[in-house]
Amino acid sequence: MIEKDGKYFLFIERMSRVDNEGDIAYAESTDLQTWEYKKIIIDEKFHLSYPNVFKWKGEYYLVPESHQDLAVRLYKAESFPDTWKYVKNLISGYSFVDPAILRYNNTWWLFVTTPFSNILNIYYADDLMGTWTSHPMNPVIKFNAHISRPGGKVIIYKGKPYRFTQDCDPSYGLQVFAFEITELTKTTYSEKIVSEKPLLTKSGSGWNAAGMHQVDLHKLNKKWIAVVDGRDR
Repeated sequence: MIEKDGKYFLFIERMSRVDNEGDIAYAESTDLQTWEYKKIIIDEKFHLSYPNVFKWKGEYYLVPESHQDLAVRLYKAESFPDTWKYVKNLISGYSFVDPAILRYNNTWWLFVTTPFSNILNIYYADDLMGTWTSHPMNPVIKFNAHISRPGGKVIIYKGKPYRFTQDCDPSYGLQVFAFEITELTKTTYSEKIVSEKPLLTKSGSGWNAAGMHQVDLHKLNKKWIAVVDGRDR
């Protein structure tokens, strides 16, 4: 979600039942209660999902998941919120799943998993448009589908980065855990779980009966709000 000029814009995956392919779309609200679906804004020949939208140097950018294209792609808004142009691949050569991008300590960071959801890799760059480098500790998490797959954007809270991860064992998107990243440099990485209790989990009925797997946190007017999604089956 992005707030701009008193309006809220929610960027989402819109799944087509015709070809079973995701596109990036958006909805709009003025009060965070009533939302109006607008339209698809990025439609490629391959599946797109998990849109990360952020503002940098006065411009809006979008990083979706595009693992079928064997790349993490970067788009730039030509006219926010509904006109976007492909800029470049940040990284390529593999099926990168659910990329979460972060600007921290004057460096860009990219957290990604694989289709197996059981490892976490990190890439970094000094310049958004520059060369991205694999972290020397990769995979920073391995053989653990409970905590490897990103479950929303990484946030900075009181100067510290926190990442959210979706539990994908024994099946995709069951619940979300929060981790405080205690060390993040070009040579080191460490983290600790915030609570053994999941931040989000299934309710047993309704739209999130079978699981919850994404959270987008925002501090607005001294209050926190969370945009979440879930599984109904």
